[in-house]
Amino acid sequence: MAMAHDERADLADFLETLSPQQWQEPSLCLGWTVRDVVAHMISYEEHSTPDLLKRVVRTRFRPWHLNEVALADYAHLEPAALLEFLRAHLDPCGATARFGGRVGLVDALIHHQDIRRPLGFLRTAPPERLRYALPFAVTAPPLRGFWKARGVRLIATDLDWTYGRGPEARGLGEAVLMTMAGRRGVAQELSGPGAAILSERLG
Repeated sequence: MAMAHDERADLADFLETLSPQQWQEPSLCLGWTVRDVVAHMISYEEHSTPDLLKRVVRTRFRPWHLNEVALADYAHLEPAALLEFLRAHLDPCGATARFGGRVGLVDALIHHQDIRRPLGFLRTAPPERLRYALPFAVTAPPLRGFWKARGVRLIATDLDWTYGRGPEARGLGEAVLMTMAGRRGVAQELSGPGAAILSERLG
């Protein structure tokens, strides 16, 4: 929980530096702008399980559209209001508080990089947060990192962390996490025969 709080605070500090134009730039999430990513992040705060079930009904029981329905609820908020909401919810609550805050931590780490990478603001993610996030990302729904990395041995060279069996794909922990999240192109930052498999699989 404390790590999720700190990651969200770091993201909020970064978002405050962005221009209005940068809020409208594409993120690594296909079809989403920076603004959309931030709205998505907060769209599961303060929502209970019954709330989520109501959203599933609104998707006509197509849960793969759940993010679209949740995002629509916050489409009216401008960047300043989104940032204010994020500042008021540095501690995950609702769906993001599950698994002791692990959902909120992994969500914030990935989306922080979804925003930074396309804008060219590179960042070294805190290693203690990555060490906590990587094992959870393997099985966490809806990431299912184990499926994206099937048949490959992932090795985070800066964290002494490994997962899986097969040809090796080695690289920084942040790149390993983003690869398990299915982000296009990130597997190219890894090395080894397993990296080629992941690059072809994920694009």
